[in-house]
Amino acid sequence: MAELKTKVNDASVEKFISFVKDEETRKDCFTLLELMKKETKEEPKMWGDSIVGFGTFHYKSKSGREGDWFVTGFSPRKQNMTVYFCLGFHHLDSLMKGLGKFKTSAGSCLYLKKLSDIDIKVLKQMLKENKANLKTLIQKFNAR
Repeated sequence: MAELKTKVNDASVEKFISFVKDEETRKDCFTLLELMKKETKEEPKMWGDSIVGFGTFHYKSKSGREGDWFVTGFSPRKQNMTVYFCLGFHHLDSLMKGLGKFKTSAGSCLYLKKLSDIDIKVLKQMLKENKANLKTLIQKFNAR
């Protein structure tokens, strides 16, 4: 089985964000950094060369694949800022109705153009709910 390429490392989160070219995106990243630190009560870590992750969990799927992954995080991508709810956000549907302007992937990616497009209070609540339901979400994730 192939090993995951995206792993936690000791690269500087602040240095990574400081190299984001677009000024508004860079400011949004620093805002997300502080918001996620506060709401997750976790220190940020770089995962690979472009993801800022918070918290970790160990997974072991039915297929036998296992490893460690971050619980939530973000990455300033070229087209959108991606906010990851790595255990999915299906349990956050009611909150997402009040979030604002965003897109999602089928899995766990929330795509934002800029933070001013969303209600930050709703995002905070989504992070709190995600943390509160973490144990149950990990059990469901491992059952796949």
